[in-house]
Amino acid sequence: MTLEPLLIVELAVLGLGTGFLAGLLGIGGGMLMVPFLTIILANRGVPADLAVKMAIATSMATIIFTSISSVRAHHKRGAVRWDIVKRLAPGIVIGSLIGSLGVFALLKGTALAIFFALFVGFSATQMFLDKKPKPTRQMPGAGGQLAAGGVIGFISGLVGAGGGFISVPFMTWCNVAIHNAVATSAALGFPIAVANVVGYIASGQSVQGLPEGAFGYIWLPALAVVAVCSVFTAPLGARAAHSLPVGKLKRVFASILYVLAAYMLWKGLRG
Repeated sequence: MTLEPLLIVELAVLGLGTGFLAGLLGIGGGMLMVPFLTIILANRGVPADLAVKMAIATSMATIIFTSISSVRAHHKRGAVRWDIVKRLAPGIVIGSLIGSLGVFALLKGTALAIFFALFVGFSATQMFLDKKPKPTRQMPGAGGQLAAGGVIGFISGLVGAGGGFISVPFMTWCNVAIHNAVATSAALGFPIAVANVVGYIASGQSVQGLPEGAFGYIWLPALAVVAVCSVFTAPLGARAAHSLPVGKLKRVFASILYVLAAYMLWKGLRG
């Protein structure tokens, strides 16, 4: 599968958009990237079942780059809660490896598409409701954060997202300020992405019918173009997060997510 000009343009636009949203909302971009990469791969002859898996894996791989770019911008503002990162990261790595090495390889792409759709629909609803936490609630202890990290890493690996849709609501529920939660989520995206990518590469080595440019389940041409473009726009999104009405933007974005969730649900049920 060669990188013809139209494909480069499609991937570049996707990278610019998802990079900006990764910095703005702390979401890693996977919620947008997976449906569009699925479409791009399917339109180029990759079987639907494999296209979904490759889209999820490739989306996760790009988060390695966007998280670094985004977290640098947040760290300069002193917004990252590194104490939380240190407590959640071990569980995240364990959960990610269990998901990407085991469950991801065993599940069919159609089942993953349905799970992705349900997860995105739930996440969009949470964004709309924008529930406020009780003022007395705090982050759990070391054991609780280890378990929470495991859940975040495991689910992220199945949907190809940086964990922001779980970690940001979890932290704000525990009364971490929203800007700190978004910044900390960006930092957590790195261990999530690295651990899951290792699993995707290992579990995809024996898969038959992978397209040209695939490394395990990861599609390297898409990774290269999307990562380069997203690194440019992630810091812009991070800066915008401190000045734009993020609450209103989340509701608009949630509406887009419902459409993407409906597409992935249709893809899964159809398969």
